[in-house]
Amino acid sequence: MARLQLPNPPPSSAAVRAVMQANRAKNTGPERKLRIALRAAGLGGYRLDWRNVPGRPDISYPGRRVAIFVHGCYWHHCPRCYPNLPKSNPAFWARKFELNHERDARKRRQLEERGWTVQEVWECDIRDRLAEVIAEIRSSLEAYASSAVGTPPGQRR
Repeated sequence: MARLQLPNPPPSSAAVRAVMQANRAKNTGPERKLRIALRAAGLGGYRLDWRNVPGRPDISYPGRRVAIFVHGCYWHHCPRCYPNLPKSNPAFWARKFELNHERDARKRRQLEERGWTVQEVWECDIRDRLAEVIAEIRSSLEAYASSAVGTPPGQRR
């Protein structure tokens, strides 16, 4: 399936260009904060940006088939925060965020079709309710472990 690329509009200033170039795809602040909390909770043993499954989850537990995507509230347009569209070139940005949503849904669907549990963690959740996020992840990991008890390894989920 070919990805639809939008032509990027030219930056309105050198400052805007510098800010956009500084955005990271991996190892973002929310991702790092979540990983620190996972290790502190005894939930280490994950893989980062694991390429062996569709969508390259930000954090994955391959043996338990749990994938975690850490979404920035701005870039993935959080349903709770719902940040405003930029005033410059709003049609481009509306389409950009729409395509991001479609890509996120496609990644989730592909993983779930393969028997994975997918969790999408929002930047605001990491900031405002980190303990609950860790509890939800722990619950997903334990659910897989309990469903796999007594099942031969080749037949697990």
